[in-house]
Amino acid sequence: MIPSADSAIGHLDEEGCLQNVLWPLYAIDSKKSKFPCCLVWAPLPVVSWLAPFIGHIGICREDGSILDFSGSNLVNVDNFAFGRVARYFQLDRRQCCFPPNLSAHTCKQRYYHHEYGTAISWDDALRTSMNHYESKSYNLFTCNCNSFAANCLNRLCYGGSMSWNMINVAALVLCKGKWVDGVSILRSFMPFLLVLCLGVYMVGWPFLVAWLSFSSLLLAWFIVGTYIVKDMLDC
Repeated sequence: MIPSADSAIGHLDEEGCLQNVLWPLYAIDSKKSKFPCCLVWAPLPVVSWLAPFIGHIGICREDGSILDFSGSNLVNVDNFAFGRVARYFQLDRRQCCFPPNLSAHTCKQRYYHHEYGTAISWDDALRTSMNHYESKSYNLFTCNCNSFAANCLNRLCYGGSMSWNMINVAALVLCKGKWVDGVSILRSFMPFLLVLCLGVYMVGWPFLVAWLSFSSLLLAWFIVGTYIVKDMLDC
């Protein structure tokens, strides 16, 4: 397999020390479920049938192995909890901050980043977050797979931001992610469309009103908990 072209090789500093070495990544291989440095997404049973914008998210190591927080004290390794990946978005390691010490930060939030917890490599950040979440209780509404992925991105200070959370992690995958194949699209939306059509056929338009109300309340919960009452969803 040929490493992807967007991988960057580190450079030598003035003292000849190798810093920020980014080894080339292998190509994405969806058949083997290998997605190097990607956020990955799959629909949830039942939940995604009613709200297709909600799914299960994982984040991948440099070798493509998927890590996902899927239960209390449980972070899966290369065993994605809800089936095959449907959507993925490959992250750029050059947008991460890997400081060996406080003075070597490349981000603008060096003190906050240092206090939060830094990493010397991509996999080091994921390993630290994994250890942190192996003592966490899982809850779909307050501490879930999105929280774990956000913790990893904050530890990486990805994109120079320390404000990753459930919502913007999900939005990144849903808005910029790529579908693995056509079957993934059907698997993600067909159950929702069947439930919607069946509900409207059997109940009528009140079902559509009820569905819109349910979706609005669900979105409101995550928005309020994330941006207004910030400690509510602090995991």
